[in-house]
Amino acid sequence: MLFEIFQYGFMQRALISGIAVAISCSVIGLFLVLRRQSLYGDALSHVAFGGIAIGLFANISPIWMAFIVSISASLGITKLRQSTKIQADSAVAVLLSSGLAIGVVLIGLAGGFSLDLYSFLFGSILLISSQDQTMILIITAIVLVIMYKIYRKLMYIAFDEEQANVSGIDVTKLNYLFIVLASVTVITSLRLVGVLLISSLIVIPNITAVMFGKGFKKTALISIIIAVLSVIAGIVISYIMNLAPGGTIVIISVAGYLTTIITKYIFNRINGTSIKMRLEKTSSK
Repeated sequence: MLFEIFQYGFMQRALISGIAVAISCSVIGLFLVLRRQSLYGDALSHVAFGGIAIGLFANISPIWMAFIVSISASLGITKLRQSTKIQADSAVAVLLSSGLAIGVVLIGLAGGFSLDLYSFLFGSILLISSQDQTMILIITAIVLVIMYKIYRKLMYIAFDEEQANVSGIDVTKLNYLFIVLASVTVITSLRLVGVLLISSLIVIPNITAVMFGKGFKKTALISIIIAVLSVIAGIVISYIMNLAPGGTIVIISVAGYLTTIITKYIFNRINGTSIKMRLEKTSSK
């Protein structure tokens, strides 16, 4: 039965799209974590929610309206933060609350939730069409190529923005570019886990990978592996057990994070006990 489900077209589209989204979210999320902007993905998703609500209210494509609203809002907040020196967490709060407020008001004016809006809130990856899959693959490829070109400069900025600026890196333009890529990645990922859970897919695999204490490249690879495995397992388990795919994916990611914490704690205790015993033997001699 497990291998039979991969014969269905909708499952193939879900898995291919899900893997692409997992990789892009992992790559973008790593830099958000390094920049201490872990909740930025959550804020962008709430702005996208406002854009989707505007699109549905105005009878315009909700995805494209979400692109326009999210990119415009994120660029505006980035400009405001740089001009007024507003703290990053304050900018996140502004994005999150404003996007959610716009969406709630428009939902009220439209007379309540629609099926389309519900699917965007909680994800509907099993309903992804061939056109959706093509769009996800193209956007993911573009995001990954650009990130590969600029990742060294982004690392420099993440660890020391002032020094990066002094060294000749155009920090302002790179920050604008990165926030656009983050916005595009979040909106592209909405079909996978929805507005309410997208930040989990962006953040959890990365904070889990960071706990391994490896270098940047190994941490990025571990994060991608965790994200991809969580997506594949989440889609398969949700189909077999008739569960919500988005929630299942996030629960598996959280389970991996907790398992890593427990394993690391046990390993440290065992290692600490072993070192203590060796020291006691040495001192007794």
